Amino acid sequence: MPTPLIFHIDVNSAFLSWESAHRLEQNPDSLDLRLVNAVIGGDEEQRHGIVLAKSPSAKKYGVQTGEPLSHARRKCPNLVIAPPNHALYAEYSKRFIAILEEVAPVIEQCSIDEAFCDMTGTTGLYGDPIVFANKLKDRIYNELGFTVNIGISSNKLLAKMASDFKKPNLVHTLFPEEIPTKLWPLPLEDLFGIGKSSAKRLHALGFRTIGDLAHANKQYLISNFKSQGEYIWNSANGIASADLTYIPPANKGYGNSVTLPYDVTDADTANKILLSLCETVGARIRAEGAYISVVQVQIVDCEFVHHSRQTTLPSTTNVTEKIYSCAKQLFSEGWNHTPIRLLGVSTSKASNESYEQYNLFDQDKYERLSKLNSAIDKIRSKYGDDSIKRACFVENDSSS
Repeated sequence: MPTPLIFHIDVNSAFLSWESAHRLEQNPDSLDLRLVNAVIGGDEEQRHGIVLAKSPSAKKYGVQTGEPLSHARRKCPNLVIAPPNHALYAEYSKRFIAILEEVAPVIEQCSIDEAFCDMTGTTGLYGDPIVFANKLKDRIYNELGFTVNIGISSNKLLAKMASDFKKPNLVHTLFPEEIPTKLWPLPLEDLFGIGKSSAKRLHALGFRTIGDLAHANKQYLISNFKSQGEYIWNSANGIASADLTYIPPANKGYGNSVTLPYDVTDADTANKILLSLCETVGARIRAEGAYISVVQVQIVDCEFVHHSRQTTLPSTTNVTEKIYSCAKQLFSEGWNHTPIRLLGVSTSKASNESYEQYNLFDQDKYERLSKLNSAIDKIRSKYGDDSIKRACFVENDSSS
């Protein structure tokens, strides 16, 4: 059996990078948002919304993903703000994954801007994996106009941690033998899966670095954090339980998730986030001419406990409103009111065929909504997300 070889490819500041790449493709003299203090999120004229992505220089001012634009402006007065364009992001994500599909035997796309590639057994074809990863990184930039980080290891956890090392546009390794020098000196907050609440509790117990957690008594962590304690100890020691999951093309899915910079404690906010995720997922589905029949909602609470629920639809759909309606119901059924740190919406059982189960009251409702969604996708792709806005977001903006 060959030694496992996993790449984790992560787009640097995806939404901002894709917006910049698109603008430069349209006009080479356009301002490159990646080189100035800039964010994606909301409408500059109406001064509303939250930060969805930030440039490296804006990050140096303390601007954080998920914070209100008003807070970001106070930190960085000369901030350039561009509204989101979900249809554009769906198209760039599709082109990004298409390149990975050309070179990787197995791909697991975990969000719109990142994916794992199982490269096990490919060294005979591609040669040294670090050299090839750099070629792949450069190819993505040369063909699509944006940069990625690539992490390389023998499992998903370590590959993910490696890709989060110094950014942008770099390749990093984190093999098991490199854990003591590359992973253990890092602050425990850098360990994937450690939220603010858990970090605070760990600090109170005297832990400071990932190495402290790796050398802790495993049972002590379990007694304080239950099942999460075992996850923390395993992760700090580079032990990952999940293998790469291959999803056959016939069961292709589309999904997106967001790790929140603060704990969400009310359903209204959670539903707004779900709707935004459904808009991105719906745009990707329509961009590929697909229809899905399974919707799943993932919730990770502040203690890193995972909850998920899914449902199979009576008919296929590519309609954002229908996906959101299902997601909202699943969230209502699956949330136990523990503060939330991550929300995700995924779909599966994709096909190229559409069939609807109608009733007397909405015989052509979803067909009209599908056409409307497609028209909105085209308008947003050309003029930006704020060219057409849902009433719930307008109402929310006027009250902020």
